[in-house]
Amino acid sequence: MSIHFGTDGWRGVMGRDFTFPKVRLVAQAIAEHLKAGSGLATVLIGHDSRFFSDRFAMEMGRVLAANGLKTRILQEILPTPAVSLAVHKLQASLGVVITASHNPPEYNGIKLKGPYGGSLTEADTQPIEERIAKAHPLTDGARPEFFSFKSRYKKHLTSLIRMNLIVRSLKRPVAIDCMHGNAGFIFPEILPQKKRILLRHKSDPLFGGIRPEPIEENLEELKKTVRAKRALAGLALDGDADRLAVIDEKGNYLTPCLVYPLLLHHLLENRKLKGRILSAASMGYLPQRMAAAYHLPFQEVPVGFKYIAQEMRRGDVLMGGEESGSFGFGLKGNIPERDGVLSGLLFLELLAASKKKPSQLLEALQSRFGKSFYLRRDIHIRERPPEKKPFTEKLAKKLPKKIAGYPVREVRTLDGIKIILQEDFWLLMRSSGTEPLIRTYAETDRLKKTQELLAFAEKLCRNLI
Repeated sequence: MSIHFGTDGWRGVMGRDFTFPKVRLVAQAIAEHLKAGSGLATVLIGHDSRFFSDRFAMEMGRVLAANGLKTRILQEILPTPAVSLAVHKLQASLGVVITASHNPPEYNGIKLKGPYGGSLTEADTQPIEERIAKAHPLTDGARPEFFSFKSRYKKHLTSLIRMNLIVRSLKRPVAIDCMHGNAGFIFPEILPQKKRILLRHKSDPLFGGIRPEPIEENLEELKKTVRAKRALAGLALDGDADRLAVIDEKGNYLTPCLVYPLLLHHLLENRKLKGRILSAASMGYLPQRMAAAYHLPFQEVPVGFKYIAQEMRRGDVLMGGEESGSFGFGLKGNIPERDGVLSGLLFLELLAASKKKPSQLLEALQSRFGKSFYLRRDIHIRERPPEKKPFTEKLAKKLPKKIAGYPVREVRTLDGIKIILQEDFWLLMRSSGTEPLIRTYAETDRLKKTQELLAFAEKLCRNLI
């Protein structure tokens, strides 16, 4: 298996694709790449709680240190964005996170973070990939050091949030589902005990038998808990805690295409902030409508938070988001990175500032900007996903002039093929950059319409693979 850093890192099944020899190869390639630059480099390494993640981190550290690089391993298990923050605050050259994020338990992976505190671009990772095949890992020599960063990460989070308002104004507790991942090592320490109900906050390398992805089918326990305990809301975070999902007070799952505009509205109305608004190609139409209403610049970028991070580094970004539940905020003192814990705290701040329930906030939002019924359907394939460009070209040749009765208004090929229909309805089909999947997405103002678009997409894609 060749090693590629796709949408956000390299991932594979442990023992088959992701192995100690391959981790050593990646480490050596990183070392040679850094030494070819300034030569005086510091690398910070973090990891999640999956099987062998700590040992993979140590092996990565051994090779980097043997190459003469100053190498430090995070002694606590913290969210991936904590490693990104540490790289920026400690002025390191690179951050390495051993994690497979939301993938199933048998997977592991590597994410790379730049000195600015965000994901590396393809231009940054390509030179590393090119060195892997010729690498000959060094393992003898200096050993990595260990460092702590939990207190500084907590201080960073609370500096961006009006914690006093949250503690004072929330009259009912919030249910927090850590999905047995990294969030369980930090979120319980930020909110007072009376303000939270914890679920799956203990570490479990098997993640309770599911993949730690905060999508509706994995959050039944959270939905039941919100209803049974009369919680104000439910928050769920993925395996490495850089994504957020929300359940309202009635136990209803709010898609990221609804959570994003709710958080954006909070920044615009309650915090009175301005700036560019960014959306991945797979995000819904509400943020674009809001940008127009507030006379703010809007930009669509390819799927992968690194593209949002790249724009955030250019400045003047208020918020960026993906349909995966990845949100980044241009708050003063923040980094160009998604953070599920920060996103969750901002949602609590929204509830505290508005003194309204999530369903009330959503009703008001949709009455002004329109209804959103968004769905994603993954088409599983046995082999590696098809190459994006050829697959997109094949799809484009098969498109009819109408889909489910709606005329095709525009076709975009920024990432996969996105078909814009009347009234901003849309359908996106794209090959996954990290898994053997073809992802299909759709959004309309009614559930049945959205389902019709996805049915068309699945039939078309299966005929081409």
